[in-house]
Amino acid sequence: MSSLPLPFFSATCTKEALSSSIKSSSPLVPFQRLQLFRSTSRTATTTTTTRIRSSLFYSLKVKATAEVVQDKESGVAVTGGTGGGKPVVEHSRTFIEAHSEQVYLTQFLLRAVQSVHPTFHALIKNMFNCSSIRTTGVMKLLSGIRKEVEAGRLPPNVAAGMEELYQNYRNAVFQSGHPAAVEIVFSNMTVAFDHMLLDVEDPFVFEPYHKALQEPFDYYMFGQNYIRPLIDFRNSYIGNLSLFYEIEEKLKQGHNVVLISNHQTEADPIIISLLLEKTNPQLAERKIYVAGDRVITDPLCKPFSMGRNLLCVYSKKHMYDIPELAEMKRKANTRSLKEMALLLRGGSKVVWIAASGGRDRPDALTEEWYPARFDSSSVDNMRRLIEHSGVPGHIYPLALLCYDIMPPPPQVEKEIGEKRIITFHGAGLSVAPEISFPEIAAACEKSKEAKDAYTQALYKSVNEQYNVLESAIHGKQGLEALTAGVSLSQPWK
Repeated sequence: MSSLPLPFFSATCTKEALSSSIKSSSPLVPFQRLQLFRSTSRTATTTTTTRIRSSLFYSLKVKATAEVVQDKESGVAVTGGTGGGKPVVEHSRTFIEAHSEQVYLTQFLLRAVQSVHPTFHALIKNMFNCSSIRTTGVMKLLSGIRKEVEAGRLPPNVAAGMEELYQNYRNAVFQSGHPAAVEIVFSNMTVAFDHMLLDVEDPFVFEPYHKALQEPFDYYMFGQNYIRPLIDFRNSYIGNLSLFYEIEEKLKQGHNVVLISNHQTEADPIIISLLLEKTNPQLAERKIYVAGDRVITDPLCKPFSMGRNLLCVYSKKHMYDIPELAEMKRKANTRSLKEMALLLRGGSKVVWIAASGGRDRPDALTEEWYPARFDSSSVDNMRRLIEHSGVPGHIYPLALLCYDIMPPPPQVEKEIGEKRIITFHGAGLSVAPEISFPEIAAACEKSKEAKDAYTQALYKSVNEQYNVLESAIHGKQGLEALTAGVSLSQPWK
């Protein structure tokens, strides 16, 4: 995410309505993409802007259906302060209404059939009929996208991406074989579409340091529940679980921890959290991810990013996509580094950074996946920030394997709105013992040589762990012999 995601579902429908609350939006900062999508203008004043978000709220444990979140006016009111205010923006009810109709019809059929035929055979028939209604609901969901385009509330390119995302997500969830796959897809895509449209209508702007939004809508659990059915936990692994417990202890002692990692998909932060959700839930939730501007500007990605703790930077790979904005991007990155320094001074912070500055990609000739090479300057910047924080700090190499779930485009793309291919697959996460810079620097004569040697040591460790994960998940032979000391476990088994 830098240069920057199935045991709880059932087929039960709920009908409670929750009242949405008023949330303050962030002031304008340089991380807003210019002239990307139609939106209501913002002014650079001290005006406090509030929004009532009409949304869906997920059950955290055993329900797949989302609950409708409504305000009294069934809209989103956006009002200004002393600076003259801004017009009221009414949030479209298209996707929520499609979900509400599906819930009502399902419950009506259940009551009608069960009252006449209270037998097991009738229940089976009931389940079949409910499935048909859900399929009808999905069609209304997709037609709702076209309705929003015709009304001028949704740009055609965003709408096309939403339809493609739905098709790919549906196919991936169906691959899991989950009996409630139709309900899972409908519920998750309803809440996703509603928040994507909401952000197009009234774009959320990220601060240089963004704290995960969990009230009034829990974006963290939204991301967890959306990606969860894409992971084959029966074929997923964690390496060196004891070291994750060690990291948690260091954080309790007030130490800082930096995880130098490879990076494979947009959903990496959520996948990492899901893999640690059962064994290290606090570590899973409190991580701060160094995130690039693409995941905080793409409307299909923004709702998921809003649920993570982010330090927002511009990737070197996209620094000159728009040459006239390069200087602004450099200044923004400087501000983000200052934010990170302030955070680390407080201690007990765990920061994840992709040291390559972007996602891994397969070799053009062999089509083999491997961690992209680390950038020495990125690694050294993090090391110096840790050393100058005033509290003890530790750097651990972290390997992540999950590209099958949502691989990136073959080539680095300039334009926002990439094609998202999604599959149901296992994933792997492994951490190795921390690597000490002074020990490596002692064997080097020049500072640059020491920086490069340290970066290479971290990369070698990540690569070795990655090979072990690939051997376990993809069944490749011989790779596990390349390294020792990686103890694999399956915490979800």
